[in-house]
Amino acid sequence: MDYRRFFKSAVERLHEERRYRVFVHLERDAQSFPHAVWHRPDGGKQHVTIWCSNDYLGMGQHPDVIAAMIETAAKVGAGAGGTRNISGTSHAIVELERELAELHRKERALVFTSGWISNLAAISTIADLMPNCLVLSDASNHNSIIEGVKRSRAEKKIFRHNDLGHLEELLKAAGPRPKLVLFESLYSMNGNIAPVAEIVALAKRYRAMTYIDEVHAVGMYGPHGAGICEQAGVMDQIDVVEGTLAKGFGTLGGYVAGDAIVIDAIRSYSSSFIFTTALPPAVAAASCAAVRLLKARPDLRAAHQGAACITKHALGAAGLPVLENDSHIVPLMVRNAELCKAASDMLLLRHHIYIQPINYPTVARGSECLRLTPTPRHTQEHIAQLVEAAVDVWQTLGIPFVEQPVDLHVDEKSEKRCTYPEIKLAAQ
Repeated sequence: MDYRRFFKSAVERLHEERRYRVFVHLERDAQSFPHAVWHRPDGGKQHVTIWCSNDYLGMGQHPDVIAAMIETAAKVGAGAGGTRNISGTSHAIVELERELAELHRKERALVFTSGWISNLAAISTIADLMPNCLVLSDASNHNSIIEGVKRSRAEKKIFRHNDLGHLEELLKAAGPRPKLVLFESLYSMNGNIAPVAEIVALAKRYRAMTYIDEVHAVGMYGPHGAGICEQAGVMDQIDVVEGTLAKGFGTLGGYVAGDAIVIDAIRSYSSSFIFTTALPPAVAAASCAAVRLLKARPDLRAAHQGAACITKHALGAAGLPVLENDSHIVPLMVRNAELCKAASDMLLLRHHIYIQPINYPTVARGSECLRLTPTPRHTQEHIAQLVEAAVDVWQTLGIPFVEQPVDLHVDEKSEKRCTYPEIKLAAQ
């Protein structure tokens, strides 16, 4: 039997649907981020500006973070040596978990090798350990949350995105059985922020457990970088917080934080945790350095928000279709898969700007976009170059502009957010 034909057919379908993914070969430069070297398919090299990194604050290039990684690797080696059950728990992970628990004001934290795995492991374990549990999940939740729910044996119901009325209706209908409400604080594709205080209040009223994914908010929001829950003043009311070390903190890994007994149960029952090799000590040490640094650097968060705000206003003023939201995510809407890929390619080839196309199934068909993520390292000059390049691409490809460009008048709060210091990495 020719088994290859099944896989060939599957890949061909992706090409036909215009959603075959092409990886761009990039080599970042720690000294000049957001610049990188593009290794072109023809073998040549080209300097480009990255506008879509999830290293939101540039912590992956921060001297203190790099130094912590190098020092720990030189001292204890490159790898973890195995799972924490077999080879022991590294001191670096113990320190990191203490730091994360303190950040979120929880009794304990547990570190995983990725944010995807931490959601899969924690959600499936929590849901299965509560008899007759009903899982209530936001319709826009990330794939890792969806997979965590699927892996459990619990019954699930989906509530409409950020729809408090629908959530309350489902909570009320569930009665006294155990209930687990799953939602994100900040949704990464459209950039909107959940009404966390209202969701928590509903959950408490109906005696439901809450589990929030703060992946795209940790490091970037709140006085100490603990996320949207800290910003909203409800951190103590959330039962379990899940986060990542790979975005705002610039390294690798995921984690959950909560009551000691809940975290201990996840540690003891989750096969995804028990049988996975631990995070290398050097990565844990670098993560810990980033967490500690960002707790004390609200200026970096202010610079980050300022860069995002200015980018949105500059793009909008040029008539480019920016999806409105209150976060640092800047979706530039194309709403056509083929044009979205063409726009990304043209920005790279003609203007040396890298922004990946976001197509189905990451977003719904008709919601295709270029997802921009400004950082404190993107200067006013970078923003001006981006706007000029995007206008050229939109005109060349015939992508619709917004008929009425956005009004640049901003209120006092917005004006403050749109002012930021340009912080150089060496000065951090």
